[in-house]
Amino acid sequence: MSDCLFCKIVAGEIPSKVVAESENSLAFYDIAPQAPVHVLVIPKRHFMSVNDVTSSDLAVFDDLMSLTQQVVLDEGIKESGYRLVFNVGEDGLMTVPHLHVHVLGGRRMTWPPG
Repeated sequence: MSDCLFCKIVAGEIPSKVVAESENSLAFYDIAPQAPVHVLVIPKRHFMSVNDVTSSDLAVFDDLMSLTQQVVLDEGIKESGYRLVFNVGEDGLMTVPHLHVHVLGGRRMTWPPG
């Protein structure tokens, strides 16, 4: 999608600090981190949100979650714990309409989130 911020990052048109990459997914540091570790993991293929993933797309979603697990290991937060967040839609405060998971860690998370 030509006007999508994350698609532009995947295409190399907008710089990002890449953490990890697979054939179908990309992980990079969030530009406005909400925790000491705040990484976004996105599919390279454009999906508006998790709502758009169908049974025929499960390999893409599997790759996304596998890369997320790699990020958790590489960032050293597997043992201490972390939070995975999918924001969906306006009420979910999704600011970039491209499927992505926030990997948050490096400190004790609060409840409610924030």
